[in-house]
Amino acid sequence: MSVILPGSTVGVLGGGQLGRMFAMAARRLGYRVHTLAPEDDTPTGQIADVEINASYDDLDAVRAFAQAVDVVTFEFENVSANAVAEAEKHAIVRPNGRSLAIAQHRLKEKQFLAGKEIPVAPFAPVRTANDLASAPDIVGFPAVLKTATSGYDGKGQIRIDDVRELPRAWETLGRRESVLETFLDLDREISIIGARGVAGEWSHFGPIENTHAKHILDVSVVPANVEDATGTLAVDITRRVMDALDFVGVLCVEFFITRDGRLLVNELAPRPHNSGHLSFDACRTSQFEQQLRAVCGLPLGSPDMLLPAAAMANLLGDLWEDGREPEWAAALALADVKLHLYGKSSPRSGRKMGHLTVLASTPAEARARVLAARELLQPKHDARAQT
Repeated sequence: MSVILPGSTVGVLGGGQLGRMFAMAARRLGYRVHTLAPEDDTPTGQIADVEINASYDDLDAVRAFAQAVDVVTFEFENVSANAVAEAEKHAIVRPNGRSLAIAQHRLKEKQFLAGKEIPVAPFAPVRTANDLASAPDIVGFPAVLKTATSGYDGKGQIRIDDVRELPRAWETLGRRESVLETFLDLDREISIIGARGVAGEWSHFGPIENTHAKHILDVSVVPANVEDATGTLAVDITRRVMDALDFVGVLCVEFFITRDGRLLVNELAPRPHNSGHLSFDACRTSQFEQQLRAVCGLPLGSPDMLLPAAAMANLLGDLWEDGREPEWAAALALADVKLHLYGKSSPRSGRKMGHLTVLASTPAEARARVLAARELLQPKHDARAQT
């Protein structure tokens, strides 16, 4: 196995905050970083050595990009199969194109998991009007209709409580290829972030408990409050998935835990994951350095935590209420708070602008501290404007 050593160049397809933190880890280990994304001055591009502004479907640009690097990886998985195939002609691509093709398509993903006897919510494909009519017999109600591609942070999905709502919901989604799945009565959601090397060596960050607000990840806490057997099963499923895909890199498996105790896979993310951002401060090796080590053929690092618990809270564009700047100094006055901002110039509602991390002795303490720190960021109203 050839190792891609420090001093080599790593190419990142995608320009968001995941790529930014990956580039930070790569630069610290002495690698050069190139990034390709459709936008200019991206979070990743601000850290990278070279930023290419091009569509993922511009095969000439993808070809030139791949020819200039030693290995290509992803921070954004919705890249066309043609682009991945073109990159693979000119550079090592990790994870492989098959993993991306499965993870970026909800129906392929669920069929892959079900085929490996990995538990998922009951589902049915919706490609035609006939599928739409027969799917409720398999799934029942309430249900969720989700587009097969390009869905994240709650986008591209509609809850349905009655069969009469189904045709209109599909129209709202543009009659695109979709998946109808059973709406589950959830107790909580967790994620497992695994790392797999070229020779199959494997590591993981343990169960992370996630809470959402308006379908967007809000707070992540580790260790998750789950039964040991549930956590062990989630870790085992994650490893089975990665081995079945011959996956090299970092992959997150998102899980549902129902109120009756069932553990079901929600979806796969073939890259570092928002819930693992806390690893940047909380672990001996972050998920981003682990991704770099895996795709470059280096030994995986230790995922051990520096303190027994940690929590992360996302900072959305809503924090910049009425154009006022958040109270950064108030939160940073807390000695145990770490602030990460992603370099995005235009805050807007629901847009992930950064996050806070707190390390503590217990999960409950970590959660309380990170929420208190985020509350301190709320811009103060100008008292003169109220008189």
